[in-house]
Formats: sequence, structure tokens, C-alpha cells
Amino acid sequence: MKRALFSVSDKTGLVDFAKGLVSLGWEIIATGGTQRILEDNGVKTTGISQVTGFPEICDGRVKTLHPKVHGALLARRDNPNHLKALSENGIEFIDLVCVNLYPFRETIAKKDVTMDDAIENIDIGGPSMLRSAAKNYRDVTVVCNPSDYESILSEISENGSTTLSTRLALSAKAYTHTAQYDSCIATFMREKAGLPEKLFLEFDLKQSLRYGENPHQSARFYSETKPCSFSLANAEQIQGKEMSYNNIQDANAALAITREFEKPFCVALKHMNPCGAAVGQTVEEAWTKAYEADKVSIYGGIVAFNREVTEEVANGLKPIFLEIVMAPSFSEKALEILSSKKNLRVLKIDMTPSTEVRNQYVSVNGGLLVQQQDIATVALTPEMCVTAKKPDASLNEDMTFGWKIVKHVKSNAIVVVKDGRTLGVGAGQMNRVGSAEIALKEAKAAGFTTGLVLASDGFLPFDDTVSLAASYGVTAIVQPGGSIRDNDCVIKADELGIAMVMTGERHFKH
Repeated sequence: MKRALFSVSDKTGLVDFAKGLVSLGWEIIATGGTQRILEDNGVKTTGISQVTGFPEICDGRVKTLHPKVHGALLARRDNPNHLKALSENGIEFIDLVCVNLYPFRETIAKKDVTMDDAIENIDIGGPSMLRSAAKNYRDVTVVCNPSDYESILSEISENGSTTLSTRLALSAKAYTHTAQYDSCIATFMREKAGLPEKLFLEFDLKQSLRYGENPHQSARFYSETKPCSFSLANAEQIQGKEMSYNNIQDANAALAITREFEKPFCVALKHMNPCGAAVGQTVEEAWTKAYEADKVSIYGGIVAFNREVTEEVANGLKPIFLEIVMAPSFSEKALEILSSKKNLRVLKIDMTPSTEVRNQYVSVNGGLLVQQQDIATVALTPEMCVTAKKPDASLNEDMTFGWKIVKHVKSNAIVVVKDGRTLGVGAGQMNRVGSAEIALKEAKAAGFTTGLVLASDGFLPFDDTVSLAASYGVTAIVQPGGSIRDNDCVIKADELGIAMVMTGERHFKH
């Protein structure tokens, strides 16, 4: 009679799987709580202590760490010396191991978790059994995921045993399971001990992409195991073509900007830079202002909203060629309108506000850069004004708006705004005055030459940007400050009647 050893934390499908094996003539061995559940549901079992001849001790910490378990798992059936050792020591084969591990990840995710709670959820015997069975996959079937129960029962029913290829695949799954488990424990313990020199990351394959930035580059999209808001990894794609590498990059950039705003907001984005962004009293107003900010660049772009897309907004979107539209929700009528654009990707995104700061990972050749996400944006206060001229309430609102937008534009970044919308965006130039010139010319071309606000992601190294801004109708500037020539910029601003706020906070984006 073949024997299966059960010791599981996740009881999903446990009883049916065990009953299925019993019906096929298998003996069931079980530990502690697993045995109680099986017996309570009419499955006859053999307790682990009956197999080892040794009681479970230390509050269950020691129960399967025994030669009669690991010898039964590790012995090769085609090795006479192994068979002799088992016979001399009264050890019988164990042909299948069904084990999943203590819920360590779930335990440490609790806000009030203690170190003692975490330690008691570090499984020792479970990983040992999985590794022993997985190592001897030629003879032993190892199962750690309830989703595999049905197919394993079917295969045993049809063939009398699992196939070698199935056992190899299950072995790989078991080692993956223990690797993830140990990685989670190691990360937790290293954080507690203050040891940063090792980094363990865990991501699950979400999607194989057609290609990367260019057709000759292969690419995949992986998601973190812990879900979060404002994440494409957790988005619901309602319609449209499969997302591409560039789509995902751009959409992520749009979500980062959208996250900044509580008022109804809309941003149109191309190549990871906003081409039009606006706040409004309603989502309809925000959309109209963002679209009118740059009707040309929006072509082939991405549009994101922080409010439900309404019928009126959908009618505005319909005539424009867009790659993606994202929002926390869509009205039924809006979805009906957008469904006529079959290739348009429509994504529903969880936009629940969160102050959680996660790490951001950027690969470099041969290495990985890790930093905290740039989530917080300092609020502008009267004390930050360094000029004789002080911004009124209207200018202060625009300075706050521009300050939130410019942090998401590629450095060197300059944004020109008025009345809660962008008028010009200067991104990624090699000198700051060059970025300013681009943004200011865009604003002038749109017919705006007075009452403008200029926002800079980094300090102004010279007063030339101040002079240029004044010549285009800028009346207020918000920048981090921190240059050795800050005073030159303040003097120039006072000379030209410009209000200037220095936040003390830089927002480079490379």
C-alpha cells in the first residue's frame, strides 16, 4: 500500500484530496491539526507519532524531524544500499508528501504583530519535508499547492501514479515555495537586525509582453505579491488591446501624477511626461482644461482621471486617437461610448488614497538602484516666500498645482501653469533655461502672456531663467532653492516684480 504524508497549514481542499487517495487504496499519515480535521471528516489516518515512535514535542515544534520520515522520503528505490538501510531500520516508503507552510507572510503583515508571533510562524519541519521529497522527485510526489490536488488525483487514478514529468514540475514548485518562504523570513529578520547588504525580491509573472521598448527586445511584466493602489499590476482591463511595455511605463507615470490630487483631475501624457493636466470643479471641467492645454500632443497618448468617467467625458474622448484611458470607475454609458473604439485600452484602477511609501527599483547594467518612491510633496506656506512681492490666494493655488506637476516631468523640468492647468511643459533639457524657454514659448503660442506661474523641479542656477520668465508674463515662481546664487535670483525677482517661493525640497526625475 502506498503512503501519503499530510501536514498542512492551508486546509483548502484537504479532505477531498485525502479521501480521493484513500479511495485509490492509499494510507494517510497526518500530523497534529491536519489529522484532527481529517478524522473529524471521516478520513482514517495514521498519526505521525505512530510512524516515528516518538511523540510530538516542544508545542509541535518537533514532530516530523525523524529518520523514519526523511529516510522514507530520501531513499532511492533503485539503490540496493538505500533499500537495505530502510529494511534494517524498519522504515517504510512515503510516496507522496502534501505540505504547505505556516502563514509567516500573513502573520508579519498584521499591524500589531510581535516578534514572538513571527518566530512561532517560522516552519521548520515543513520545509524540510518539502525539500526531501522534492530532491527525490524520481520516486516521490511532492504537493504544496491545493490547486494541484485535482490533477494529481486524476493522474494517479488513470496511471496508478504520477508521471516523472509531473513529479519534476511539482519538485520545482516545492523549491520555489520554500525559496519564497525563506526569502520572506530572511527579509523580515534582516530588517529587524538592521542588515541591508542583501536584497531579496519576489515578483510574480503577470504577463509576457509582445516585446519591450522596441520590437527586437523581449519583455515581461511582473507584479509584487502585496497589492497596492494606483498600480497597473492590479488594474482591471475592461477592453482593448494587450498592454505593451511602453504602455505600462507611460500609464504608470500618469498614475503617479494622478495620485497627487484630491480635486477632480485629468492628465494627458506622452512618453512619460504630461502634455496637458488640469484640476476642475468637476471631472468634465478637468478634462476640458487638460485637453485644451495641448490638443496636438495628446494624439496617441494616455489619459487618466481620479474621478468616474462620465458620458460627457467619454464623448469628448471618443474622437481622439488614444492608447489608454484610466479611471477609478466608468459609468455604463461611458463604457458603451468607449466600446466603439475596439483597440482603446480602458483600465479601471484602484485609486484608494494611501500614504504608504514603497521602494522603487531601477536596473542598471550589472546592478540595481533602490530608493523610496517620491510620494510626499511639501505644502507651500507663506514663510517660503523669499521676495517682496507675496502671492495672493489664486497665485498660491497655481503654484501648488505647478509644484505637484513638475515633480513628475523629466529633469531638467519647467512647467508653466495658470488657472489650474498646464500651459507649457519643458522636459529633459540639458540646461534649465532651455526647458524654461520651451515651456514659456508653448504658453505664449496658446495665447497666455500674463499672470503665469513657473515651477522648477530643481534650483535655478542663474537669474537668467527669472529674466526670461518675466519677459513672457510670469508673475510667480516656485522652486526648491539651494543654489549658491539663490540671492541673485531673489534680487532679480524683486527687480521684476515676481513673487518667488523656495520650498527647500527638490524633485528630480531621471
